[in-house]
Amino acid sequence: MTRFEPTPKGLLLTALAVGAAWVAVKLAPVALVLIAALMLVGTLSPVVRWLEKRGFRRGLGIALVFTVTLVATLLFLLLTIPALIEQLASLVKQEPSLRGRLADFLERSRATASLAQSLREVHYDALAKAFAGVAWDYSTRAVSIVAYLFSAIFLALYAMLDRDTLRGGLFSLVPRTRHIRLSRVLVNLEAIVGGYIRGQLLTSLFMALFTTTLLAVCGVKNALALGVLAGMADVLPYIGVFISVVPAVVAALGNGPAVAVIVLVAMLVYEEFESRFLVPKIYGKALRLPSSVVLFALVVGGTLMGLVGALLALPAAAAAIMLVRELRVELPGEDRPDHGTRARDASAEAEYERRVEGVPAEQAAAVAVEMSEDRRVEDGGKA
Repeated sequence: MTRFEPTPKGLLLTALAVGAAWVAVKLAPVALVLIAALMLVGTLSPVVRWLEKRGFRRGLGIALVFTVTLVATLLFLLLTIPALIEQLASLVKQEPSLRGRLADFLERSRATASLAQSLREVHYDALAKAFAGVAWDYSTRAVSIVAYLFSAIFLALYAMLDRDTLRGGLFSLVPRTRHIRLSRVLVNLEAIVGGYIRGQLLTSLFMALFTTTLLAVCGVKNALALGVLAGMADVLPYIGVFISVVPAVVAALGNGPAVAVIVLVAMLVYEEFESRFLVPKIYGKALRLPSSVVLFALVVGGTLMGLVGALLALPAAAAAIMLVRELRVELPGEDRPDHGTRARDASAEAEYERRVEGVPAEQAAAVAVEMSEDRRVEDGGKA
């Protein structure tokens, strides 16, 4: 029989591991704020660089980009939220008649007659109490989310303003023989984040256009507001489909059960088309991921970390594949990088050593990033 005798060293390592896990759990919101800030930096940095190439000073370019983004967001909210509130108020007023129509429709079939009777006997007191508790819980979470969101925005702003200092500090921690590889990783990470955001914007835009067109053709009021809501909800994996479909179907009930069924079927068909075809094609092209990897990453991310995991699954998968490629990790089933690739790496590192000899880390980092961006363009990437 094997005996387990704990040693002081083993107990210390166990305590350190438990402590590290506890700290990691407590700092999870901070890590998410940092990730959100870095994603915002990766999204807006190409626009700032574009302005710099056209003669704008970097500080002015950053101020202009953030101002335009803020104004556009506020205008978007001002144009959509009042319409959504109006639609919600209209639905509340029409609820008794809508429920009656739905009950009449369900009574036509013996299979759904009992459901129709239950629908007519709905009591709102219990529902109101339950909804009040849920609303209070989610309102406190919403306040925390808004606070974290503003923290991420300001962190992204400071990171962009202090880019050279922060980048120089990072490069000073890494041997200069690794600066070129580090710069390639940073450049590709920025490209991955930009591709992910562009893909998300495209899928959300398509969802908003489809929903608005469908509801307008069906004669549903406030089609634009509901379409915008569907586009915004499309960002959310799993629950986004319910937020997109349910309000549209409920609003369509005002035009009769048949119209509501048409809207329901059309929305579900489009959701299936988006998840099975559109998302893999758009994200696969933007992030250079196969369609099967896109679907698998979404499932794994959602299973491990829920909604947040699903949101981060695609850029995380693309980043992992990029790191394996750029760091020249030799996988068991892969051939080693060809001599041409190794020769290009050696040539780039030799040129970098020549250009940055005797210069501080901050300037060396700028040179390394410039060389990596040039190589990305040569390899067929975008500037």
